Amino acid sequence: MVILSKQNSFFNGVPLIDLSKPDSKNLIVNACEEFGFFKVISHDVPMEFISKLESEAIKFFSSPLSEKLKAGPADPFGYGNKQIGTNGDFGWVEHILVSTNSEFNYQKFASILGVNPENIRAAVNDYVSAVKKMSCDILEMLAEGLNIHPTNVFSKLLMDENSDSVFRLNHYPPCSEIEGLNDNNNNNNLIGFGEHTDPQIISILRSNNTSGLQILLKDGHWISVPPDEHSFFVNVGDSLQVMTNGRFKSVKHRVLANSVKSRLSMIYFGGPPLSEKIAPLPSLMEGEDSSLYKEFTWFEYKKSAYKTRLADNRLIHFEKIAAS
Repeated sequence: MVILSKQNSFFNGVPLIDLSKPDSKNLIVNACEEFGFFKVISHDVPMEFISKLESEAIKFFSSPLSEKLKAGPADPFGYGNKQIGTNGDFGWVEHILVSTNSEFNYQKFASILGVNPENIRAAVNDYVSAVKKMSCDILEMLAEGLNIHPTNVFSKLLMDENSDSVFRLNHYPPCSEIEGLNDNNNNNNLIGFGEHTDPQIISILRSNNTSGLQILLKDGHWISVPPDEHSFFVNVGDSLQVMTNGRFKSVKHRVLANSVKSRLSMIYFGGPPLSEKIAPLPSLMEGEDSSLYKEFTWFEYKKSAYKTRLADNRLIHFEKIAAS
């Protein structure tokens, strides 16, 4: 069991981007430079899609464990419980992972009592299509803010029919063990999902109103993000860090378990096609030799990333070593 020092205070400095405002493109660039993370409002994702998916997720995660296990093991797609990846990482979390661009077999859910696989499929597809559109709009605003042309330089990778994007539902049950820790005045928290960065281009997170998400600031301090079920949180991923030649940093984040309330989060990970070459964009480099990273394909990076532990710096294997 991994425990951490307790932090109750929320950080009120998370950048807030109103997507309907004309200056949002510049604010997005600033947020990506300073935090690698921001919150968006005035989005076009229908609340109906969010509610429908949340309802289906609650129905599934409320099933007995013996039933849920029928939708696993995660290969990597399907249901997983406590185990995160295959390299020894664990957390107080259960999840469903599905591919968004190939025909995921929702029949994995068919034998689970009270769960209709067609309803889950429809809810995921409606939600993902709306969030994918929002992701592309954000990436195009970002490109515009960086004065990159054409402005679809990032978004086209998500729109590609071979885009390797995935969608994940995380459920963090209430953890009674925390009460025991606090009763002993240890003042500790239990890790729900350990610290990590996301390897893709962009991640779009929506959760219920239960707290737990923390991000790491540049000064090395972990801060708690106030939950907001009506908004979305956006993470810069490792691939976007490389494409901007380090101008944007992928944000390290984690989730702490809650002793009283369950936390449900839904995350769209926007990734490029497996064969796509990832390298700094020439327009963001000062010269041909100023690239901080070696060129690699998304397949190469993904293969390397899945061999690592959650907290590892995966990009270190692809950094250029400066000549001394």
